[in-house]
Amino acid sequence: MRRGTTVLLATALVGSGAVLAPAAAVETEIVPRDLTITVTGLGTEGRTCQVDADLYVPAGVDADHPAPAVLTTNGFGGTKADQADLAQGLGEQGYVTLAYTGLGFVDGDLCPITLDDRAHDGEAASQLLRFLGGDPAVAAVDDATGEPVVVDQVVRQDATTGTPHDPAAGMIGGSYGGQVQYAAAAVEHEAGTDRLDVIVPLITWNDLSYSLAPENSGISPTSVSSTQTGLPKYQWMALFTVLGVVNGLQDLPAVTDPAQLANLTGGNCADFDARVCTALLEVATVGYPSAASIEFLRERSVASYLPDVTVPTLIAQGQADTLFDLQESVATYTALRDQGTPTALVWQSWGHSDLTPQPGELDMRHPEDSVQGRQVLAWFDHHLRGAGPAPELGFSYYRDWVHADTGDVSAAYAHSDTFPVGAPESLYLSGAGDLVTDPAAVVAGSASWSSVAPVGPGYTETSFLDQTLPVTDPPGTAARFTSPPLTAPVDVVGSPELTVTLAAPTVAATQALGPAGQLTLVAKLYDVGPDGAVELPHRLVSPVRVADLTQPVTVQLPGIVHRFETGHSLAVVLAGGDLAYRGSTLPQPVTVLTGPGSTGELVLPVTG
Repeated sequence: MRRGTTVLLATALVGSGAVLAPAAAVETEIVPRDLTITVTGLGTEGRTCQVDADLYVPAGVDADHPAPAVLTTNGFGGTKADQADLAQGLGEQGYVTLAYTGLGFVDGDLCPITLDDRAHDGEAASQLLRFLGGDPAVAAVDDATGEPVVVDQVVRQDATTGTPHDPAAGMIGGSYGGQVQYAAAAVEHEAGTDRLDVIVPLITWNDLSYSLAPENSGISPTSVSSTQTGLPKYQWMALFTVLGVVNGLQDLPAVTDPAQLANLTGGNCADFDARVCTALLEVATVGYPSAASIEFLRERSVASYLPDVTVPTLIAQGQADTLFDLQESVATYTALRDQGTPTALVWQSWGHSDLTPQPGELDMRHPEDSVQGRQVLAWFDHHLRGAGPAPELGFSYYRDWVHADTGDVSAAYAHSDTFPVGAPESLYLSGAGDLVTDPAAVVAGSASWSSVAPVGPGYTETSFLDQTLPVTDPPGTAARFTSPPLTAPVDVVGSPELTVTLAAPTVAATQALGPAGQLTLVAKLYDVGPDGAVELPHRLVSPVRVADLTQPVTVQLPGIVHRFETGHSLAVVLAGGDLAYRGSTLPQPVTVLTGPGSTGELVLPVTG
């Protein structure tokens, strides 16, 4: 289970749709040095952890011929081994690479999973940067020989920056291995050392409280952090719990004294920081995380320390991702861009829900042979070697319909110097189930539904495991508003916005009591074919917990890149629940009101 899951969560950088190297190419594998590196003084408790790492040094690179370095680590549940192809690929491009197993995962050490926080994970990465800068105070041992290791093969910038043990170094990694880059950059910036020169975080989060319990009515188009309590993604949370337990059990052979065992059983929870399990227990018992747990998760997120991320940043986020959606990348990108951090944003085809890039899209084993690999090299070459022009900033996005027409993955990517792109176009909720283009054509009406259980009955996906079963909304559990068939294609790039007027007298009487008494629903946008077949782009939905039913409710719908073809219809759906989320414990009858005095509008970001 762990390794199978790890392949999907942690090896996104190499891509199973990889482009093969030319037949004439002869690859010489770098034999890495297996190291144990001791990092100290982590967190308020001053924790010491043993980091399992592999050092890849390309042929011809030595103290007299140093090279820039790249630091990388695994996704959730993985190990340093998951980064081997990336390290080999960058090695062939002349980069020294240090791949390490993140804190809390299987490495023979009992330090817990701390969710990429600055005080533990960020500080550990900072010390690994010092190790790459030749700092002998960061103790490292070659596991094969037992000899101490001090790096002297990496380009140093001490004389230029005035910072001791300052390597020319960047970071790259996906998911859990993406967020740690922000934490490391912040730690370095707060210390005034700025040893990190460029980062490439892929498919990672902005605000973990939103990732695990999203609430899409209390956010803006450029932020996912809400003052409202969201709807937990119980399936994703269960998966991470299982992975944490398995990692802890696999590290049990590391126990050599009673003190270590006491730490595992008393201070850890399924190999997590204990506060993680507090949040999980809250979801299981009351149905939502407490304000304290939300704050705990948010503190372990770049959303809480964006001003301290000043390093050039290439963000890549997946269109096929129900864990860390496109809105999270927008929140990070726009904040960094607006504060002057050199930043680019890419919306790629693949993500946690489908980790197979298109052929030629991403292959870090042979980065020069793929679209995203060449982009990564351009960022590393410029910021670490001073070679090549400054990389392109702005916004790029993959269009599956262009790829289907041309077979050219490069042509499938569009670029804009600005974000958002396109122009807003509105449709209006009318009557008992229509979407119309003319607000003057709106007629009075209503559509109703009721939730029936805390989980479901609507179905969109089995998180991480399956997206092949049909999307369903059992009768009486959802309201749908559908447009006439389109007379021309409509290309949507970004997050549509839906505003509705709701009536739910039962909930209105209890909403002041807090999350347990508030209305929960799931909003989504369907592509309905001429035959009535429903497509929910990448199975993405927007869970909502409504704070105040006396006002119109505005929902940020999922970010998508999707063409609604001629002859197809758009359909807005409001559902009482979904099998992937934890909703209300009690039934909640709800009515959508349309017509004069009742706001009902869908705003689409349309590019064509």
